[in-house]
Amino acid sequence: MDMKTFDPDGVGVDTGTYFGFPFEPEEAELVLISVPWDVTVSYGAGAAYAPDAIIEASTQLDFHDPLAPGQWRRGIATADVDYSLQEQSQRLRGDAERIIEHLEEGGDPEDESMARKLRRVNEGCAAMNENVREQARRWLGAGKLVGLVGGDHSTPYGLLRALGERYEAFGILHIDAHRDLREAYEGFEYSHASVMYNVLRDVPQVTRLAQVAVRDFSEREALLAERSDRVVSFEDGALAAAEFEGTTWGEQCRRIVATLPPLVYVSFDIDGLSFDNCPDTGTPVNGGLSFNRAVYLLDTLVRSGRRIIGFDMVEVVPRPEARINAITGARVLWKLCGLTLRSNDPGRAGSGRAGE
Repeated sequence: MDMKTFDPDGVGVDTGTYFGFPFEPEEAELVLISVPWDVTVSYGAGAAYAPDAIIEASTQLDFHDPLAPGQWRRGIATADVDYSLQEQSQRLRGDAERIIEHLEEGGDPEDESMARKLRRVNEGCAAMNENVREQARRWLGAGKLVGLVGGDHSTPYGLLRALGERYEAFGILHIDAHRDLREAYEGFEYSHASVMYNVLRDVPQVTRLAQVAVRDFSEREALLAERSDRVVSFEDGALAAAEFEGTTWGEQCRRIVATLPPLVYVSFDIDGLSFDNCPDTGTPVNGGLSFNRAVYLLDTLVRSGRRIIGFDMVEVVPRPEARINAITGARVLWKLCGLTLRSNDPGRAGSGRAGE
């Protein structure tokens, strides 16, 4: 299938690509990397199966988006999925589960057999990060925008490292129930709960981390966020309280966006939404944003003139009996793609590829 035979108003066809689009990565403006990986998840597993489930669900979308009309025609392509990552994830997940169970039962963290398993997990996660970093480098080097579909929230670390090599400064809009600011959570150096800690440590080009809808975090994470001049927090409870007192969501979105620099990466953990949208995500938490509130925030970001330089969408856990998980993931991904392309429209003021 190519664009000459592709009918955007016809029946969705599962071609193994996101949205069933016929674009090749070399000709598209936006390339989607899939990372089927969930080794270190600490509660519910299954995010490694999200990319395939989201590809399947994405063919049910219609393609007129009033927030980004026609932007998809500039090309949204699916990079080849490296399924060796999924195979390695499955192998290492057993080691990680035994480590987590050992710790939860009060076992000695210095136990020799656990230490060996931990080394294997950490080495495997480091290799995954380098795999993603190299994939991202390839497409960024070809002048493409890059989005990532996880997998758990550890997966975009390599993409963020690659973006740090190309841009002098950028911010992260981080939508999540969790801060992910734990240092080597459960001993896993690249835990899904440690990704933003690792990014702040290793990517100095990230000048601002704006955390939105966070509502489940440790005291140490709260202190780190409070003391860092690079982190600004918009806790879920505080956002709700402001709304109860009469502050509109539009006003709150403008306040969030005002904290971010001109170039922005969006990190969208699906558990940032209320869990009626994603009931089977790995670590669901009461509260969170509605789908429309999250989309309005992203639209506010783009309307402000800021440019999205990349994004991830992570922590979807598909279930055959609950298609809402993959459906929500596909629709969040669709909005991220369209708004990213819109923010990089060549005719738009301030859309030049700074840092490239």
